[in-house]
Amino acid sequence: MAIAIAIVSYLIGSIPVGVLVGRVRGFDPRAIGSGNVGMTNVARAGGRGAAAITLTGDILKGLIPVLIARGAGLGARWVAICALAAFLGAIYSVFMRFEGGKGGATSLGVWLGLSPMVLVAPLLAFAILLAARRIVSLALLGAAVVLPISAVAMGLPRSYDAAAILMAVLVFWRHRSNIQRLMSGQESRIGSGGSGSGEAAG
Repeated sequence: MAIAIAIVSYLIGSIPVGVLVGRVRGFDPRAIGSGNVGMTNVARAGGRGAAAITLTGDILKGLIPVLIARGAGLGARWVAICALAAFLGAIYSVFMRFEGGKGGATSLGVWLGLSPMVLVAPLLAFAILLAARRIVSLALLGAAVVLPISAVAMGLPRSYDAAAILMAVLVFWRHRSNIQRLMSGQESRIGSGGSGSGEAAG
């Protein structure tokens, strides 16, 4: 049963919410702006309503698999595996030829299900960096650095700590292009009209 739930978790995580929202609203987020399917890029063509739906859907596809795993009575190790499966689906969707978003919103949903208090420090880091620099990708990377530290400090099961570390590494991997732009000073800031900030969430 645990393996089946892990597979279902991956499939739920793979749902391309931004693409589906765009299809209903008459646009394809992959063909505009940064080409990312996350909330920020969806907002470019669909506005705040479409962005809000995308954000909610991306959070739920991280939260729901964790709740299913817990409801099925799986142990901490398998709950962590299902959480990772959902996250992997978000960034490597089977429905998008193993392409996907950057995983920010889905990781938020995952940790809302695993341990909401772990999110306090990463969200604080995100808010501080975003307010200071107005660069979404930088703020998300900062939150990714803090996430494993927060998980370990909370005394969670080791499988949760491992999941936090792997998710942080994957967030950095998915933001390779953003990191290159940050290093060259070319990453877009909120309100600048560029595409870089739009690639951070999803």
